[in-house]
Amino acid sequence: MSIADNLIAFTFAATLLTVTPGLDTALILRTATVENRAQALRAALGINAGCLLWGAAVAFGLGALIAVSELAYNLLKYCGAAYLAFLGLNMLLRPRQALSPGRAQGGPGTNWFLKGMLGNLLNPKVGIFYVSFLPQFIPHGQPLVAWTFGLVGIHVLLGLLWAVVLIAATQPLAAALRRGPVIKWMDRATGVVFVAFAARLALSRR
Repeated sequence: MSIADNLIAFTFAATLLTVTPGLDTALILRTATVENRAQALRAALGINAGCLLWGAAVAFGLGALIAVSELAYNLLKYCGAAYLAFLGLNMLLRPRQALSPGRAQGGPGTNWFLKGMLGNLLNPKVGIFYVSFLPQFIPHGQPLVAWTFGLVGIHVLLGLLWAVVLIAATQPLAAALRRGPVIKWMDRATGVVFVAFAARLALSRR
């Protein structure tokens, strides 16, 4: 794949992942509805700041790991493929019927930026996901760190744009995204994407 093809493919996949209802969506919708739009925007900025910090950790740690060990590279590749396959099959076979309100808790004095950021930083699945997902879109021979930051930047930009859309149209979107059939369809569509990328990763060569 050319550089343009990699960027287009990643942007498409990241867009699908961004708009799939999840805990971050629940947090933004809840904050915009119960608090106000400014607080919801702070929560969205915190969420994406967490993504940037995870991206930095993955960029530097993954680069050193791949550089020194072929065994580590293959182990990481197969673990990542297994993790993506697990997530994809779980979404296909057990799609959710409703959003989990787990992270959508807080009060008037809550620091929503910090809450959003810590929600991502304390979730190791975000880092594991970046490790398993991003390398598929980095062309051979390109600088790993620069490309990782670039792809994470695209993901963050998409996340911020989606957050703005959610906040600007809180009421109609909240009602639509909380509908069981919508959540089930999005989970299954994302599951197909995850399984496809898992197969691609497992069969790829260094």
